[in-house]
Amino acid sequence: MNKPLQVLFQGIERSAAVEDHVREKVAKLEHLHPQITGCRVTIALPHNHQQQGKLFDVRVDISVPGKELVVNRERGDEDMYITLRDAFDAAKRQLDDHAREQRGEVKHHAAKEA
Repeated sequence: MNKPLQVLFQGIERSAAVEDHVREKVAKLEHLHPQITGCRVTIALPHNHQQQGKLFDVRVDISVPGKELVVNRERGDEDMYITLRDAFDAAKRQLDDHAREQRGEVKHHAAKEA
């Protein structure tokens, strides 16, 4: 990665364990997709006026040459690690799709004529 990984916490205290977990997830993505040039992960606990437990938001912004991929998991789960897992699973799928497009493996449908 050209730019250093950014891990941002909003509404919750910074945690070294969570940061390490995020770094491991990003390292796995980089191993599978070495074209990643930058990544920013935002973990937020929005103000919540519900009676339910606290639901975490996770946003993953990934830069690849010529494109910015964004994954949002809003009100994901009461467990931050589950929300992170879901967000990184979605990020992997987006990176896989982007890689297929780059290799020309994605079929484009012809436009319908009226």
